Amino acid sequence: MKLINKLTDADFNGGKRTYLNKVSRFASRGILFDKDFNVAMIHMSRNGCYKLPGGGIEKNETRRDAFLREIREETGYSAKVIDELGYIEEHKLRNKFMQRSYCYVAKAGLHKSNIMLSNNEKKLGFEVAWMPLDEALIAMKNSLEICNEYTMNFMLLRDKLIVEEAKKWLKRTNNNIK
Repeated sequence: MKLINKLTDADFNGGKRTYLNKVSRFASRGILFDKDFNVAMIHMSRNGCYKLPGGGIEKNETRRDAFLREIREETGYSAKVIDELGYIEEHKLRNKFMQRSYCYVAKAGLHKSNIMLSNNEKKLGFEVAWMPLDEALIAMKNSLEICNEYTMNFMLLRDKLIVEEAKKWLKRTNNNIK
């Protein structure tokens, strides 16, 4: 899987790019398209920001299975992974925490079940919002402009990069997802 980007504190504050050498957490996340090529975005009503579906990989779980589980939990939809986009590393020096996120493209299935949010996700006010890819990119840019929280900024920039990567992927595949 190819490297998409390595994010560091320098992406927000300028200065020297410093990298941590040990992964603290592995995660899977990405783009979920519906049949009309709308993207599932998670709106966090508490702060007005948007993110993509995804989260940590559990023990004995594959990267793809983790993404599909996160899709079910956060959107309620079953899905099929179509392709992989690459991975992004977040080197959070202040927290001494490095996360590697494996990024995928998936297609939503017809089956919808109950959303199963963690207490923290409920507190943040997670709600699914479907929108065209270009609108998703605007939502990510706007989220970055209004957020001033250290960890959240990493998440928002990471997800913006994933949306941009998905746009490139969609052009390469000529909107042909099966």
